[in-house]
Amino acid sequence: MQHAVEAPLPPPHQPGHGPAAGWPPAAQHPGHPGGPPGPAPTSPPAPGFTGPPPGQPAPPSHLPHPAPPQHAPAAPIPDTTGHVRLPPGGPVAMPSAPGAPDPAETTLAVLLIGPAGAGKTSVAKYWAEHRRVPTAHISLDDVREWVRSGFADPQSGWNDHSEAQYRLARRTCGFAARNFLANGISCVLDDAVFPDRPVVGLGGWKRHVGPGLLPVVLLPGLEIVLERNAERSGNRRLTDEEVARIHGRMAGWYGSGLPIIDNSQLDVPSTARVLDEVLARSIASPPQW
Repeated sequence: MQHAVEAPLPPPHQPGHGPAAGWPPAAQHPGHPGGPPGPAPTSPPAPGFTGPPPGQPAPPSHLPHPAPPQHAPAAPIPDTTGHVRLPPGGPVAMPSAPGAPDPAETTLAVLLIGPAGAGKTSVAKYWAEHRRVPTAHISLDDVREWVRSGFADPQSGWNDHSEAQYRLARRTCGFAARNFLANGISCVLDDAVFPDRPVVGLGGWKRHVGPGLLPVVLLPGLEIVLERNAERSGNRRLTDEEVARIHGRMAGWYGSGLPIIDNSQLDVPSTARVLDEVLARSIASPPQW
């Protein structure tokens, strides 16, 4: 069917509308030019008339009058999505535990700091998996690598793109940590935070997570981080010169007041036990940072 140029288009078909539901085309109106002949117009019934409309036979008197239709109320649709209300996340406050707190049973937000090859991710995963309370591990490097196209690798040069992606990843980690903590799940985050570089410093972590974040530095000897870096692959592996440069800058954490663990001679489980001891002291006497 084609429509004349500049003629209005017909209204879209909708359920309950159309020729059989109160929108008869003009060509079907009785008396419309060109339309089929319709029934002769009838005059309205007189006031008080209760019989059939004019021109229609009356129903037999022995048949009962049909009852008006009854519409049952619509049954409510059951909620089958398993919706659970979650408390909104907020800045993480300092944990308050009277006496000698047990970090293994306290809801905490921990930030593991260290150079590449310090064992941050391995220790964070082990520590999170062996706690007696629910604990999540969030790695900033993992979140940065969510960007699959257009990834700005800092190894290729720190520029506006790599800085923007780093800041975005850190903010995303902070948002996740606040939500986990608000719902009773501890968090351990890991990142190579530098003491002399504000862009990748502690200030951003405190801003995005909260003052209750407990930073701990893992700083083994240079030969250890070189050995561990050599076992890496892909963009996680750095040159020896880059590893040495980062390790030297991380030495600036000495004298900062943050707790430092030299895990040169410690395996992952032993480092996790030392981490619990350090966190117990940090809860009792929070570091100033």
